[in-house]
Amino acid sequence: MRPFELSTPATLEAAMDTGGTFLAGGTTLVDLMKLDVLTPRRITDINALPLYGIDTGDGLRIGALERMSEVAAHPGVYPMISRALLLSASQQLRNMASIGGNLLQRTRCGYFRDVTMPCNKRDPGSGCSAIGGANRMHAILGSSRHCVATHASDVAVPLVALDAQLRLRGAEGERTVRLADFYRLPGDTPEVENVLRQGELITEVIVPRLDWAAWSTYVKVRDRQSYEFALCSAAVALDVAGGVIVDARVAVGGVATAPWRLAGVEAALRGEPVARASFEAAAAIAGHGTEPLSQNGFKVSLVKRTIVRALLELTEGGSR
Repeated sequence: MRPFELSTPATLEAAMDTGGTFLAGGTTLVDLMKLDVLTPRRITDINALPLYGIDTGDGLRIGALERMSEVAAHPGVYPMISRALLLSASQQLRNMASIGGNLLQRTRCGYFRDVTMPCNKRDPGSGCSAIGGANRMHAILGSSRHCVATHASDVAVPLVALDAQLRLRGAEGERTVRLADFYRLPGDTPEVENVLRQGELITEVIVPRLDWAAWSTYVKVRDRQSYEFALCSAAVALDVAGGVIVDARVAVGGVATAPWRLAGVEAALRGEPVARASFEAAAAIAGHGTEPLSQNGFKVSLVKRTIVRALLELTEGGSR
């Protein structure tokens, strides 16, 4: 790890003036600094800033510095969010990692984390080693010829499904952005991962009120049950009346370059009976537009099966 200057501002205004890289839990930043993937000269510790609190009065508002474990344990948090957090990382990491930091975590692509290998996300124009290399874990949706790395966040998946927004604060003031619009697909500029401006900070996560999202779940498929990133995940919520699906929310992770909401699957579920056949027919749409690589073609069928599994777990294991 290279030398750096550290500041600990007590106000948002002071934090905006430091020009440093923001540090919350540090569970991603410190790792990447140790590997020389990131080499910031100034670090701004933001843990003293007033960015805490969970409010469930009308919808859900989560301060960006709230720790993952605290949010997961809160009784007013939708099940799909709580479960995604509990299936993320280890207990120790969940106690340290912040919600805002989790949404900003960098990809776990091994080539991005290995400074001896070409990676357009880390070194624009150097090439994407994964396209012709080890790509079993990589994306089948939203990729480009410059990058095929998946997005790592679990909780971003249900948040996108629930149409969450982010409150951002920078030198030019505050603005609110939909989480689905916050992330950028790699295209020709994979190094630009989101719409954050220089020196801007996530201050709050806002989830609109959706009463029927109380009937929701999150399923994560991974190589081992202990701490591991997703091969595929699915966040689902259903609004059901008289055995018929009135509305649905479906998003997937582990298979795309950003958290991926499946509007087509949602539309296919509406008006259909709560039954496995309905789930399988809707989930088949998830395979549209996929672009598998040499080693991850199994994800095309896995994403469909994961959606069906989540819908079955929700409808067979819960009550309405």
